[in-house]
Amino acid sequence: MKQIIVLATRNRGKTREIRELLKDFPIDIKNLDDFGPIPEVIEDGETFDDNAYKKASFTAKILGHPAMADDSGLCVEALDGAPGVYSARYAGDNASDEDNVKKMLDDLKGKENRDAAFKCVISIAVPTGAALTYEGECNGVLTKEPAGDNGFGYDPLFFYPDFNKTFAQLSIQKKGQVSHRGKALKEIASEIDKIIKWIDMNMPIFKPVEYKGGNS
Repeated sequence: MKQIIVLATRNRGKTREIRELLKDFPIDIKNLDDFGPIPEVIEDGETFDDNAYKKASFTAKILGHPAMADDSGLCVEALDGAPGVYSARYAGDNASDEDNVKKMLDDLKGKENRDAAFKCVISIAVPTGAALTYEGECNGVLTKEPAGDNGFGYDPLFFYPDFNKTFAQLSIQKKGQVSHRGKALKEIASEIDKIIKWIDMNMPIFKPVEYKGGNS
């Protein structure tokens, strides 16, 4: 019997990446689209850690399953670390990936330093509120125009020198070898047996919400 873990997201790109990177382990990855409507979490934390834990613990309490949430973002040297925790809504609350990429290019016009880092914190929580935390970081350089059709978010701008490509030009597997999220997931993968035991020890005994099924 595989352990169900719910990703606290409806982001298909993120879900696809995490499923691919953890596909060889005895866990069944669901996301919020596999369940009925639930209230949205307001991501008002000051750090990636704050937001990741808030999303994971809230989802676990609502659905009764262990939940995993990541909060990640782009930290740009020339912008004093911005957009950071505001990466997904850099161009506004309802901004698309394209909107955020355009704003980033506009804000970097005339700036020679284009060094940046993707940072990620993953929280795995159970309904009692207990949680485990994992982190990853990847350094790169921002291009002056988008390149590549894979990935999501700022991937078309994030150039990884060792591969001589942007993240959006890499396959999920190749990106996962070096990305911020990939590094955090590798830590999780290396401890998956311990994590499953930890979940078993910390899960309350009650009937969890049934998921609708499907692979969304």
